[in-house]
Amino acid sequence: MSGKKLSIWLPLLLAVILVIGMILGYQLNVTTQSGSFLHNGGSSSLQEVIDLINTKYVDAIRPDSFKQAMIEQSLANLDPHSVYIPPKEVKEVNEELMGNFQGIGVEFQVFNDTINVVNVIPNGPAAQAGMMVGDALLKANDTIQLVGKLDPHSIKNKLRGPSGSVVKITLLRNGQLQNVTIKRGSILVPSVEVAYMVTTDVGYIKINRFGERTFEEFMQKLEGLQKQGMKKLILDLRGNGGGILTEATAIADQFLDDEKLIVYTEGAHSPRIDYRCKRDGIFEKNPLVVLVNETTASASEVLSGALQDWNRATIIGRRTFGKGLVQQQFQLSNGGALRLTVARYYTPLGRNIQKPYNKGKEAYEDELINRFHDGELLKLDSSKLKGTAYKTPNGHLVYGGGGVTPDIFVPYDTTLLRSSLNKIFSKNTINRYVYKLYLKNKQYFDNFKNMEAFEKAFQLNKANWVKLEACLQADSLRLPQSAMVRNELELRVKALMARQLFGATGYFEIINAKDETFEKALQQMK
Repeated sequence: MSGKKLSIWLPLLLAVILVIGMILGYQLNVTTQSGSFLHNGGSSSLQEVIDLINTKYVDAIRPDSFKQAMIEQSLANLDPHSVYIPPKEVKEVNEELMGNFQGIGVEFQVFNDTINVVNVIPNGPAAQAGMMVGDALLKANDTIQLVGKLDPHSIKNKLRGPSGSVVKITLLRNGQLQNVTIKRGSILVPSVEVAYMVTTDVGYIKINRFGERTFEEFMQKLEGLQKQGMKKLILDLRGNGGGILTEATAIADQFLDDEKLIVYTEGAHSPRIDYRCKRDGIFEKNPLVVLVNETTASASEVLSGALQDWNRATIIGRRTFGKGLVQQQFQLSNGGALRLTVARYYTPLGRNIQKPYNKGKEAYEDELINRFHDGELLKLDSSKLKGTAYKTPNGHLVYGGGGVTPDIFVPYDTTLLRSSLNKIFSKNTINRYVYKLYLKNKQYFDNFKNMEAFEKAFQLNKANWVKLEACLQADSLRLPQSAMVRNELELRVKALMARQLFGATGYFEIINAKDETFEKALQQMK
């Protein structure tokens, strides 16, 4: 009898419980939205300070700038790499990672307050409109002045615009005013700009940063060099400040076999994530050298650290920057963005190579300068190796806590620190000289069909030196008498001219031939 009663009343009982649960859930939702649920009922001290400043401060303040200052100050107390990106800067920051921007497709330099076109991107909007190297840009859309004291950032803002939009440029060509109408488009900015064969079996690839298309670009360059007979690779990560982590791990996967761990990330609110090899790489067994220096950072350190931990590559150069923090970008309601550190990354052996930042942001930013003053950039001192020591599979000791220490140390070239050379380079004088030299002798230089012919034929003769000296004097500079400095000037002139003729690859073919770190890499390949 009791079993029958239970079967009759049970459905009704469950229905009553369900209704009560729905009512409680609705009330809980209302109180949560009102802000009083699990709240102490009082306003925070921070909000009280903000309200008092807004209502009582002696001068009127701009709310947006005030909020931005507060955000930036708050982030400064966290770590050096958590940053607030104002709304007006978000697009440009994102474009750097995406590897493209909306514009007309020219490279320019400012000489004597005038924008001079030094390169026109093939098949780009400006090239299709007939713009040429040597054009001087004067106006945009008849009203926007492009001459005078303009910084490169403001010039970019005046020339860039949405893809498909039209801009009319007034320019000066061979002493004649002309108008060119350009329909803006999407301009690709390669992150793997340089790749060439050094010898019959040694190839060289330089990665500038890790953007959305870096792995794709890298594979195109790698496969292209393999078709030319490459068996050994020099991978240059010097000056690479990082970027998208997964692009770096995808490249590491081409060098490491099986399911080896490349890197893992972990934070207080971010569970551990392992990044492992997923595919068969096309360069897993071939000899590999990686070039690094003090400006190699973040994703570049992930790649070089993983290769070092697995004894897969010889790392040559100087200790890397030491950025082992992972940022995630969050979109904000005002159109800005917060790039917040959410985790640390660790190499396969467990190294976190983030250098200390507990002395404040200013001390953190001065750390590279201190390396030079301490002599670290000029002489390897094993006593300076800090952090926990780890053993690689073949017993090699590596360290955490402050960058990736190379297997082979190469000191900084002190020739570049000469004050006379710094003054010349800082005034852009050499760039202007090369540009004028090219325009005056354009037919001669355009006859060079390959780098080999140019490298053998072009040298600064006596007449060139006289003109260079005059160019220096026009900028209140003097031609140095030191043979070492003159050699560096001649090398830079030749490299810049090679860039004018053959792009970035031409520049690095000339520079690398006299670079000690590069020479060490070639020796390692023998």
